[in-house]
Amino acid sequence: MPQTFVQKILAKYAGKKEVEEGEIVNVAPDFILSHDNSAAIAKTFAKIGKPRVKNPGQPVIVLDHCTPAADSKYATNHKEIREFVAAQGIANFFDINTGVCHQVFMEKGFSAPGRLLLGSDSHTTTYGAVGAFAAGIGRSEAAAIWATGKMWLMVPPTMKLVLKGKLPSNVSAKDVVLFILGKIGADGALYKSVEFTGPVVDAMDVDDRMVLTNMAAEMGAKNGYCLPDARTEAWLKGRVRGEFKAVFPDPGSPYEQVLEWDLSNLKPQLACPHFVDNVKEVSELRGKKIHQVVVGTCTNGRIQDLREAAAVLKGRSVASGTRLLVFPASMAVLKQALKEGIIGDLLDAGAVLLNPNCGPCLGAHEGALAPGEICVSTSNRNFKGRMGCNESEIYLASPRTAAVTAVKGVLDDTL
Repeated sequence: MPQTFVQKILAKYAGKKEVEEGEIVNVAPDFILSHDNSAAIAKTFAKIGKPRVKNPGQPVIVLDHCTPAADSKYATNHKEIREFVAAQGIANFFDINTGVCHQVFMEKGFSAPGRLLLGSDSHTTTYGAVGAFAAGIGRSEAAAIWATGKMWLMVPPTMKLVLKGKLPSNVSAKDVVLFILGKIGADGALYKSVEFTGPVVDAMDVDDRMVLTNMAAEMGAKNGYCLPDARTEAWLKGRVRGEFKAVFPDPGSPYEQVLEWDLSNLKPQLACPHFVDNVKEVSELRGKKIHQVVVGTCTNGRIQDLREAAAVLKGRSVASGTRLLVFPASMAVLKQALKEGIIGDLLDAGAVLLNPNCGPCLGAHEGALAPGEICVSTSNRNFKGRMGCNESEIYLASPRTAAVTAVKGVLDDTL
């Protein structure tokens, strides 16, 4: 019987020839990600009663959610993690000078086609951009993997999204994924494996594919993925760790649902407060006063995103009464942006550059909003209170729309 991508990869890791949708399998992931929540995971791990992590090469720990620490509570959390890492001999540890966990995980070569990756963060789905199975899990599950090296997964059904046409020049991957969310809803892919395919995806580089798979989490998906190709190979060259073997769905795979859209005439999109699937075209809300603009995060803090923002801002200025915060997704991205002169262009325009970390997306420190303030962000969530204030509003948009808005001081996508 033909098998989908997710069936084939979970069968491979479960040591089976085939698996069925809904079947429970026990698997050992190649790597298990955690971040600032590692201290809490370590406490659960201690309760399990295992003195040592089963495989010290399996965890990947990145400090990124509140870095540098905003207060003694966060500082203590980081200290506990560093001590645990040292005591357990965990090799793959990245301290506060590295970047956002999902970007770091990809840059450091942990994701590759055909791999099975888990992480105690919902946006672990990002790693499927290069053809891996990558899914978010809970803290207790992460602790169990530290202790045993394995956990169970249920084989999900697969939804295939076929994206046709050629994107207009002012439209990017963020507009595409917001459009999809507006069509299928925040629960439209609940516990499904989502395959992004078609000419639009084929034309995207890995940076843009990561936007799609990152926000697969916002559809409720268990995982999202793009099939590897020559672009994937080029991105992985000199970066990937170890050997890998790509996995592809069989011809005639049993997709639960296939949705197709021609995006040739797609307009810039916005996710409006307070739900990620409350999507409208930017043109419907032009002129709305914006107090803060954020460019960055694990969704849109990569070099291509900063290039798009800088292309708008070069030679222009951020509007009076509007703040522009820029958060590169990693130190590697920041260094590349410095090399290309992008950072200078952004700073000359009036942007505030902050260190690579989760920043305002988490709402724990840098860039928190005040009551009544409205923000346009390139992040992935706009729930009430997401950026530290229950009485503020967040609109999600592409880097280009965010940059135009920063220049105008009001919501806009045209210069």
